[in-house]
Amino acid sequence: MALIEELVGSYKSHISAPWQRNLAGAQKAIFVVYPKTDERRLRARLELFELATKESGHGWVPFDFTPVFARWMADTAYRGEYFQTPSDLTMKLETDFLEYAASQLREALTSAKADENSVVAAFGVAGLYGFTHASLVLKEIESSIRGRLVLFFPGEYENQNYRLLDARDGWNYHAIPITVHGGGEL
Repeated sequence: MALIEELVGSYKSHISAPWQRNLAGAQKAIFVVYPKTDERRLRARLELFELATKESGHGWVPFDFTPVFARWMADTAYRGEYFQTPSDLTMKLETDFLEYAASQLREALTSAKADENSVVAAFGVAGLYGFTHASLVLKEIESSIRGRLVLFFPGEYENQNYRLLDARDGWNYHAIPITVHGGGEL
């Protein structure tokens, strides 16, 4: 069985189990962890996760991080100057872009379609790399998770630490990991 189909099977086993309702926001997050080299394969098969979610009786609300930086930069004053001197953008990335990325995800989490029985499926998180940390964005939106947040995570999960794109020190997060080696348990 291919890696993506194995992930779908592990995901379906977890998402179809009864949902505990009195959890903190971070505990309502599920990370589907896969090798960064499988990003395109996963995106091509996202409908399998959607189907598994809907077959389990839950709603599906997709959210793509990929265009978030481009939209933010297009609306940023002095963007031309930032392209000439990118180092001047550092402080704006740490504050303004972080809040913008979080607000975009929060909008999906609080939309009319995203109720307590829905999955908000966030993918394209690698689009944040180099601009802000996924961990900071998640910290900003935890209280807005009503049902479940499923974050498709290209990287590694090991010893309760997540490493996006295998590129930096990981961080410990209370999300449920879904991996090819099993998942859905903490």
